[in-house]
Amino acid sequence: MASEELAQKLQRRLQLEESGVEGDGGAAPTPAPAPSGGEEERGSLTGSAGAELSAKLARRHDINEGAAQPRLAAVFNPYTEFKEFSRRQIKDMERMFRLYDSGRDGYIDLMELKLMMEKLGAPQTHLGLKNMIKEVDEDFDGKLSFREFLLIFHKAAAGELEEDSGLLTLAKLSEIDVSIEGVKGAKNFFEAKVQALSSASKFEAEIRAEQDERKREEEERKHRRAAFRELKSAFTQ
Repeated sequence: MASEELAQKLQRRLQLEESGVEGDGGAAPTPAPAPSGGEEERGSLTGSAGAELSAKLARRHDINEGAAQPRLAAVFNPYTEFKEFSRRQIKDMERMFRLYDSGRDGYIDLMELKLMMEKLGAPQTHLGLKNMIKEVDEDFDGKLSFREFLLIFHKAAAGELEEDSGLLTLAKLSEIDVSIEGVKGAKNFFEAKVQALSSASKFEAEIRAEQDERKREEEERKHRRAAFRELKSAFTQ
């Protein structure tokens, strides 16, 4: 509906401009009909949103003409951004995130975080929950995205959280092993672990392990199907 209304407005304005140009040829221009009540209302709407509409139209025109590039949303890849964690660890974090994202909107809001902390056996006050979100809320929307959820474990493993932080409690009580040894020793242990293992080689090894596991599962399914066919043929004979 909005696009149709915009097209009608632009067409009306174009007709008015064309009638004015034709009037320069000597003959008196045909006077424009008096605007009806609906046209007056549309005109007031155009005036109130004129600046915003003009900016959007100019932006769209520049994109169509190749003078500007459309804004593309940055793609978040947890495996490349959080290289300190293995694929299995990130998958475990993702499962935990989805478990408590009861709204299925891709975020954990304050009430969902409240439920999570209660399930983990560490209930927090309303102010405590708000402070937990605030520690990693990079876009200031008052809720946790999956990336911000991963930041909790990143900060915990790097020793960047205070001992009394609710986020550190969350990371410790979760069943995800990210080698959290407390604020004092975590950073040294974390750095030693990164130096001891090459992230690239570890990543490739995990992919190969997943591929081998899928191959084994497929082979087992083939054997089960073959055994079933043999058993079925024995009964039909």
